[in-house]
Amino acid sequence: MAAITFGTDGWRALIAEDYTFDNVCRVALAFARYYRRHAKIDNGVVVGGDARFGSQDFAAAAAQVIASQGIKVWLAENVVSTPMLSLGIIRKKAAAGVMITASHNPPEWNGFKIKAEFGGSALVRDIKKVEKLLHGIVEKGTAPKLRPMEDLRKEGLVKSIDLHKMYIADIQKKIDLAKIKRSRMKIAYDVMYGASYGVMQHLLPNVTCLHDEHNPGFKGTAPEPLAKNLPEFIDLVTKEKYDIGLVTDGDADRFGCVDENGNFISTQLLIPILLKYLHEDLGKKGAVVKTVSVTDIVPRMCEKYGLKLYERPVGFKYVTELMLEDKILIGGEESGGVGTSLHIPERDGIFNNLLLCEYLAKKKMTLGQAVEQIFEEFGRVWYDRIDYRTTEKNKKAILAVCAKGVAKLGRHAVLSTETTDGYKFRIDGGWLLVRASGTEPILRFYAEADSEAKTKALLRAATALA
Repeated sequence: MAAITFGTDGWRALIAEDYTFDNVCRVALAFARYYRRHAKIDNGVVVGGDARFGSQDFAAAAAQVIASQGIKVWLAENVVSTPMLSLGIIRKKAAAGVMITASHNPPEWNGFKIKAEFGGSALVRDIKKVEKLLHGIVEKGTAPKLRPMEDLRKEGLVKSIDLHKMYIADIQKKIDLAKIKRSRMKIAYDVMYGASYGVMQHLLPNVTCLHDEHNPGFKGTAPEPLAKNLPEFIDLVTKEKYDIGLVTDGDADRFGCVDENGNFISTQLLIPILLKYLHEDLGKKGAVVKTVSVTDIVPRMCEKYGLKLYERPVGFKYVTELMLEDKILIGGEESGGVGTSLHIPERDGIFNNLLLCEYLAKKKMTLGQAVEQIFEEFGRVWYDRIDYRTTEKNKKAILAVCAKGVAKLGRHAVLSTETTDGYKFRIDGGWLLVRASGTEPILRFYAEADSEAKTKALLRAATALA
C-alpha cells in the first residue's frame, strides 16, 4: 500500500488499489481525532461526495466513522459540488468538512478533501497534523470502531442536509441573473458529467446544458476544463452560434470558457478579465494572489492599478491562507481555480462563470472582445501546458537537470531561475515552469511567451531536458 499523503488539494488515489473503504475510514478517523478538539465541534462537520464512482458510499462511510467518534455530521442528501459543501460549512458554523472527490482527475481516481471552518481548503499546518495522526493509525493497524448508521441517525449524530437548495439561494443573491437574462446572451454549459448537474436550470433556465447527467465514469474522459477534453462542446458552441460556452470540472470548483469563435479560454485570461471587472467596474479594492503558473498579465495589471501582488506555489490552499490574512480582491491558479472577495474563500466554477457572464452582459461585449481588450491594454501572450506522463526514474532525472541549472532552452538564454514551486526559467519575453504534479504521477510543463512560436519552442525544450 502506498503511503497516504495529501497533495496540493487532498489525498487522491486509484479506486480499489489504494482508494479503498478501509483507507477512507482510516483518513476519516484521523480527521475526527484532530477536529474533535475544535472550538466549533459542537456544531458538527459537513460531509459530502461528488458524482464519481462510489463517492456517495465513501461519503457515508466517512460520516459513519466520524459520527461513531461522537461528532455530529451533516451528511449531504445527494451528489454535491465542492463549493456547495464549503458554503454548507460556513452556514452551519461547522468545525470543518470532508469532500469525497478527485476533482478533475481521470475517472479511475477518487479522493478526500479536508475543508476548514471558513469553507476553504484546510491550512497546510492542519493537514500536516491530520497526516501525522493518520500515519500513526496506519502503523498501529487501528480499525475505527463503528456504530450502526441507523443508531447514529436516531441519536442525531448524522443528519441530512440539502446543500443544493442552500447553494442556489446563495448564488441568486450574489449574481445579477436578471441582467444576464435581459442581455439575451446565448449560453451553453458543459457540466462534464460533474457534480453540478441539474444546478444551472435553477439559475438560468434558458442555458443549454451538455453532459448534464450522472455518469460516474465521465464516459472515460477526465472532467478537466481543457480544450483537448471538450471537442464535442466546442463543436456545439461554434455550429449553434452560442455567444459563450461555460465549463466546470468534476467537482465544479474549477472553470473554463469557450468564446463565440470556438476558442478555449483558460483562467490565464479569465483571471485578468475578472480582475478588471472587480476593480474598474465594481470599484472593489484589495490585494491579488497568483500562483507561480499564472500569466504575467496579472502583475502588469496590479502595477497599473496600484494593487499589492502575492505569488505563491501551485495549490489553492496557498491562496486561501492569504484570503484569511489579508483583504484579497481575487486569487487564482492556472488550472481553473479562482476565488474573489464577493464569495466564499474557495474556488467556485459556477459562481465565476456567472460573474463573467454578468460582466459581459453589463458591458454588452463578447468574451472574445473582452480577451482582445486585455491584450490591447496589457500585452498579447501565448500560453500552453504539457502534462508529461513518464516513468518515476525519468521524472527524477528531469528534475535533477533543472536543479543543477539550465543555461539555455533551445536557442533562448535563461536569464533567471525561480524555485517557489518547481523550476521557473525566465527568458527574454517569456518563461517555462517545470514542476511535479501534487495530485497525479506526472510532470507539468507550463510556458508563456510573447509569440506562439516561442511558447512552442519552450515546451519542446522542456521535453528534451532528460
